[in-house]
Amino acid sequence: MRRRLIALMLLLGLPLTALADGDAARGEQLSYTCTGCHGIPFYKNVYPTYTVPRLGGQNQEYIVAALKAYRSGERQHATMQAQANTLSDQDIEDIAAYFASLATLEGDAS
Repeated sequence: MRRRLIALMLLLGLPLTALADGDAARGEQLSYTCTGCHGIPFYKNVYPTYTVPRLGGQNQEYIVAALKAYRSGERQHATMQAQANTLSDQDIEDIAAYFASLATLEGDAS
């Protein structure tokens, strides 16, 4: 049923965020470990060296997909896989809802 609803929404051009089930308040509580890296402005990962992406204001569906891909092993990053492996589907939805709710400001690295 959900797949049919998504297909209908896509055909009608409606945003998928209308299906979002995440609880942003709970996501804020769950995301305390995320901010250890993603909450530091211009933070660089040690190896391989790259700037850790900002999550504040990021697309909710993207965050959900990324965390599920880390959890399944489809995306490779040992720290992210370890974090994602501790999360339920609802945890992921809540964390994504929280970060998507944050406004991105110039220089914001949340």
